[in-house]
Amino acid sequence: MSNDTQSAWIRPPEWLPDQQSDAGHRIGTREEWTVAREELLIREKEHTRLGDELARQRRELPWVRVEKDYRLDTDNGPRPLAELFDGRSQLLIYHFMFGPTYDAGCPINSSIADSVNGLIPHLNARDVTMLFVSQAPIEKLQAYKRRMGWSFPWVSSASSEFNADLGYSIGEEQARTWVAENLGSLPPIVDRNASASGTDVAGYLTESPGFSAFALEDGVVYQTYQTWWRGLEFLMGYYPILDRTPKGRDEDEGWQLWIRRHDEYASQ
Repeated sequence: MSNDTQSAWIRPPEWLPDQQSDAGHRIGTREEWTVAREELLIREKEHTRLGDELARQRRELPWVRVEKDYRLDTDNGPRPLAELFDGRSQLLIYHFMFGPTYDAGCPINSSIADSVNGLIPHLNARDVTMLFVSQAPIEKLQAYKRRMGWSFPWVSSASSEFNADLGYSIGEEQARTWVAENLGSLPPIVDRNASASGTDVAGYLTESPGFSAFALEDGVVYQTYQTWWRGLEFLMGYYPILDRTPKGRDEDEGWQLWIRRHDEYASQ
């Protein structure tokens, strides 16, 4: 692993999606709706085919050998990265924002975990192991996992450089410097998530969310893919559903401020 991803982390990310103005609701006849729907269907099919092509290009990315002997803390003690494949040839890892100073996992990352938790058996059936990794100690992860009712594997990189080398974690001092330089550009969700996670903004931003893919071949581990921030929306199952409702995401300037842990909505 190189430090290139770490330098990319400290650049201000593209926090917010493009905001679309609400032009009001146009009322039409069934015939007008049918014509407009057929026109939109053409674009939707183009989008689907473009997605197919992007998936092919992801698969064709060159593999990069993982040189370090990373050992991550699991429920059964430290294990090397190769063993985390659990007998399969492909490993997907979600880098969950739960840092050393957090009291609880990030609410947004928790919503992603909700979306993924039930999919694990289906992924396993396709020669894929998926797990989550965080910087917090394994005991904290285990307690939070019990609270949320999740069953996916969750490991800790607290004793490893794994998360830092991949560009998803930085030191608290570096985070405080970054926050001081970018304070005016941070969306309100950052402060809310920091508070909900039991830490301050700098402590919260020692972590960054991400998704990494690995392959195991002849005993050698290779990294094959990586994405972060808005590139993670494919894991947020509620967004594509909301995109098909009359109101859409309905976030306006309150990007993601509505998202809570699934056991907190009743008390909202």
